[in-house]
Amino acid sequence: MTQDFTPGTVYGVGLGPGCQDLMSVRADRLIRGATHIAYFRKKGRKGHARSIVEGLLAPGVVEMPMEYPVTTEIPFDDPRYNALLSTFYSRCVAQLIEMSEAGGDVVVLCEGDPFFYGSFMHLYTRLLNRVPVSVVPGITGMSAAWTATGQPITWGDDVLTVLMATLPEAQLAEHIAQTDALVVMKIGRNLDKLRRALVHTEREADAWLIEYAAMTNQRVIPFSEVEESVPYFSIVLIHGNGRRP
Repeated sequence: MTQDFTPGTVYGVGLGPGCQDLMSVRADRLIRGATHIAYFRKKGRKGHARSIVEGLLAPGVVEMPMEYPVTTEIPFDDPRYNALLSTFYSRCVAQLIEMSEAGGDVVVLCEGDPFFYGSFMHLYTRLLNRVPVSVVPGITGMSAAWTATGQPITWGDDVLTVLMATLPEAQLAEHIAQTDALVVMKIGRNLDKLRRALVHTEREADAWLIEYAAMTNQRVIPFSEVEESVPYFSIVLIHGNGRRP
């Protein structure tokens, strides 16, 4: 007589902005109890997600690094970019399904929140209806960034817009001009383009740059004082100033 077999669950666990004590209790429990973990990283790097959980993992945990085949080497609008990433995600999903079907739970470490501009989303949609999947939300980097400024990001009826600095300059300027409060991510090599859009909309003086929010090397400065290149973990903010009692 055969017994029903229950596959393991793949957990997408949000780690928050990069500080262990900003993880949720649920995330901490799952990570400490994990027998299998997976995480994204650049080739040749330890991976930021893996670094965040240093010291939390149980002895003997099985690690599955998922190394991106491409990051900035090919423009994201190049057809090769999507093709390479699609193949990469499919390969990662096959490995996760194999682990699940062997009966083991897998914790996938996700920087920030798994459903907010994260790579895990591409695994999640491919895993659905194939193996059990569960998502643990996390504090986003932008939340840590506006908290680091010591100012509320929105008041009353303020409209908050989240932009990727990878957008064309004209689109950046259009959105910046129309919103009350602003978050801009993925700055990096798009810094000069973003600066021109802020100057064009006469909002540069209102903007702040936050580097490594909630991490030990956090830095908060007015955007107008930024002269050099900025690290990947940088966010630009404009605070709303809306209705209040």
